[in-house]
Amino acid sequence: MIENNGDNKPELSAAGALALLQWQSEMGADEAIGDAPLDRFALCKEEQHTAPTNPLRAKAERPPAESAPRPAPLRPAAASMSTDEAVLAARYLAHEARTLDELRRAMDGFEGCGLRATAKQLVFAAGNPAARLMLIGEAPGRDEDLQGFPFVGRAGQLLDKMLAAIGLDRNAEDPEHSAYITNVVPWRPPGNRNPTAAETAICRPFIDRHMELANPEIVLFLGGVAAKEMYRTQTGIMRLRGKWRQVETDHGEFRTFATFHPSFLLRSPAQKRLAWRDLLDMRRALDEEDQD
Repeated sequence: MIENNGDNKPELSAAGALALLQWQSEMGADEAIGDAPLDRFALCKEEQHTAPTNPLRAKAERPPAESAPRPAPLRPAAASMSTDEAVLAARYLAHEARTLDELRRAMDGFEGCGLRATAKQLVFAAGNPAARLMLIGEAPGRDEDLQGFPFVGRAGQLLDKMLAAIGLDRNAEDPEHSAYITNVVPWRPPGNRNPTAAETAICRPFIDRHMELANPEIVLFLGGVAAKEMYRTQTGIMRLRGKWRQVETDHGEFRTFATFHPSFLLRSPAQKRLAWRDLLDMRRALDEEDQD
């Protein structure tokens, strides 16, 4: 409420001042710029009346403004590599790794793959590295990128159910009943797109060395991207799945199998029948290894 103090000058009551303050806050005013109110419209008029006639002189007499601090110079980006150079660098680092921990550190510091710059973190592996069975997918998705482990989203939940159906658990301590899981590409591609041929080629030395250090009895490739890269073919997963093949690396040879990626099965549940057949074939192979 506005009251009159007798001099015809309106005066705000406490309630009126509070209402005005609330209105100013709603309008976005969040900071006082002076201890006392100032009519800047009147001040502007006074400055116009007292402005010097010579603008050049006024400019010369104006005290120099303090120069704003310059922003810190941007750090130069790492020199870009060609695909061939990146592959050679990856091969060298992978070859030097003598343990899985060393391999992880080497991959975490590798800058030859552009996906490293857009991903939140390296997604190395999950499960028991001593397991008889190693599963290799294509690349992390959003959930994996956030949590730092492969196959933790909906596709990962389906994969866990698939493994449980044949008596395996990624978290089991017993190598006989556990599984070890990773991807060809350890960084999430933007938008969950498929990794490019160049990206998988750059990361190939790391996954080869990963297999050598884990040394599983059987390797299962999940999905067309992983299978095509590891088999070095353009044949689709429908023709690659369900067949045993040998994969050679620089220092090892592995018995491998391919089936559908769990995310594909979520989109095409009718193919679960074939995936189940693949799992049973793999289970029989593990049992045969036991008998030998």
